[in-house]
Amino acid sequence: MVRRLRRLGYLLAFIIILGLTCHLLGSPWLGRQFYPFYYQEEISAAAAEQQIDPFLIAAVIQTESGFREDAVSSEGARGLMQLLPSTAEWIATKTGESDFHPDKLFEPGYNITVGSWYLADLLRQFNGNEVIALAAYNGGRGHVQRWLEEGVWDGSEAGLAQIPFSETRTFVQRALKNYRSYRDLYGEEN
Repeated sequence: MVRRLRRLGYLLAFIIILGLTCHLLGSPWLGRQFYPFYYQEEISAAAAEQQIDPFLIAAVIQTESGFREDAVSSEGARGLMQLLPSTAEWIATKTGESDFHPDKLFEPGYNITVGSWYLADLLRQFNGNEVIALAAYNGGRGHVQRWLEEGVWDGSEAGLAQIPFSETRTFVQRALKNYRSYRDLYGEEN
């Protein structure tokens, strides 16, 4: 009898744990632990100003820095959206900013504003094609333009294997995956 009760207790505990696990896996709560959406206010403001999807900005940040505002790459890219100081200085010139300093790239609001402007500029250049814009964000617009013109890459997600830079290929794959996850987890229906 005791053995039977013990087995029943184990079975009941297993069913409860299985039920909780299934519930958590089906709910956005667990996914949001892996895909945090920090700086929502700053991202939403920049997205509205640049007329781009805030989830695309969040995906770039997640891919580039994992939302670490103090991130610095081996190439010297800084902050949440991993902007090179030279790129940020070029953007400052284009936008009429007169007090640019590379250390401003560690300020989340500034980095998101500048990075979103750059992403929107790439989207405009490449006719709203997010796959191509993401490749240019990582690999440089000149390289991507040349790949497209020379037929090295067709600009499609299906053709990502054609991208000559493995870092850019990986970046675009991860950014697109993150983009879909952010839309699924934080979209209006959730």
